[in-house]
Amino acid sequence: MKKRTSGSEEGGGGDTPSQLIDARIEELGDWRGDTLARIRALVTKADPDVVEEWKWRGVPVWSHAGMICTGETYKNAVKVTFAKGASLDDPSGLFNSGLEGNTRRAIDLHEGDTIDEKAFQALVHAAVALNTS
Repeated sequence: MKKRTSGSEEGGGGDTPSQLIDARIEELGDWRGDTLARIRALVTKADPDVVEEWKWRGVPVWSHAGMICTGETYKNAVKVTFAKGASLDDPSGLFNSGLEGNTRRAIDLHEGDTIDEKAFQALVHAAVALNTS
């Protein structure tokens, strides 16, 4: 079973981070919500012990012994930022944003984009391994 609880609850009303992420996906109601839901499913499938968090007034975060990645939504993109992405091998070339940084790397997804699910889950596994090493 998925571990979908967390400490950081910056939303109102006492909703859990998982409930806030559910609400964000529903509120978007378009390709961005579908993409965010797909990313969430891939992260939780890759790491059943992932913890969902809600930080910075509305950003879904997935953690395991430290932050794995965030799922930010913008008008024209869903940005999945890996907190320690610069330290992760990316042989499939999924990272397409933040490449000049020393720490983070991101994947910007636009309407109609698909993601290599196997490669994405390999990044999640690598991020967890780095966090737990």
